[in-house]
Amino acid sequence: MTERSNLEKNIGYHFNDAGLLEVVLTHRSYLNEHRHTMLEHNERLEFLGDAVLELVVTEYLYLHYKNPEGELTSWRSALVRGTSLSSVAAKIDIERNLKMSRGEAKSSGKSRSLILANALEALIGALYLDGGISAAEKFIEKYLIVELDNIIEKGLYRDAKSALQEIVQEREGTTPVYNIISEAGPDHAKVFISAVMVGERELARGEGASKQAAEQEAARHALSILESE
Repeated sequence: MTERSNLEKNIGYHFNDAGLLEVVLTHRSYLNEHRHTMLEHNERLEFLGDAVLELVVTEYLYLHYKNPEGELTSWRSALVRGTSLSSVAAKIDIERNLKMSRGEAKSSGKSRSLILANALEALIGALYLDGGISAAEKFIEKYLIVELDNIIEKGLYRDAKSALQEIVQEREGTTPVYNIISEAGPDHAKVFISAVMVGERELARGEGASKQAAEQEAARHALSILESE
């Protein structure tokens, strides 16, 4: 089974334009090692897919919920954040089909999660171009919006930094501080590591594709630790 037909089978959609799916599965790093190839990498499709994803989720929330704008924004952020996207990418097995450089193929952790999340957004962009908004909507509802009830029920939409600050201030009368302790990777795939501190004590660390994402991840880890005590 080819890369294309394997992924099409996994998502239950057949592309009319096979070239779109070829672009989805081509990471920028692959072209660095295959400079004479005529392939296009997936970053432009990712740009489009990001916008389509936000529109579809926003419209769904607007039509189905009467909650205040602030709550809807938090729910949307939880649905479209990188960890959610990379989880779906793993579920439909994008990783096995991705063309990457030998170096990127060995990457792991947040760097690999970012690559998968970006590829998923590229796939959404490709679905939109190939089958219109309805094709993109069906995919987004099947793989992402389906998680909304669980996100609301478990409070996974909470801003982790705000929640952590409330707990730390209540328990210790001080405010947590975040320090970026490392930064690595090329400009298009940076990985930051943040440590959240209370005084001289480190509560937890987190990784992310931006400083803000790393801080949120550190706060989530710290919350898990404090709430289990």
